[in-house]
Amino acid sequence: MRTKDIYLAGGCFWGTEHYFKQIAGVLDTEVGFANGHTENPTYKEVYTDTTGHAETVHVRYNPDIASLEFLLRMFFKAIDPTSLNRQGHDEGTRYRTGIYYIDADDLPIIEKVYQEEQKSYSQPLVVEKQPLENFYRAEEYHQDYLDKNPDGYCHLPLSLFEFARQSKEKK
Repeated sequence: MRTKDIYLAGGCFWGTEHYFKQIAGVLDTEVGFANGHTENPTYKEVYTDTTGHAETVHVRYNPDIASLEFLLRMFFKAIDPTSLNRQGHDEGTRYRTGIYYIDADDLPIIEKVYQEEQKSYSQPLVVEKQPLENFYRAEEYHQDYLDKNPDGYCHLPLSLFEFARQSKEKK
């Protein structure tokens, strides 16, 4: 089985991770901190907005079931791509949106989806598109947070999780 990886920052990583876990073809997720300037930051440090890190979900997927293009379209359904450093009620640079890739061959697909999504908005998209510089896994209590805490905080509407469960790529 083939696997690929993409790193997606969509605001609070608890809900973003839970959302992607619902999508057929997503094999594994982990939450952490990406593209900052400090090594091995803790959640408490990232929360101060001084580390440069974004709350990010590492998504490992089977591209034969869910293509990168499909996953990115799903990503855009879960974020406000015109909101800088804010998603829902969460505000700060740690909540910025971003697509961080490790395979340069993914960039044309990222650019294609980005340009198509831009057509739906009058304001410019503020989602970062960058190579992954670094990723540090968050503390264990953040992993699968909404599975462990079903009534825990989430900026995403519950209906979005059901939408993700029902979504299948049309091949």
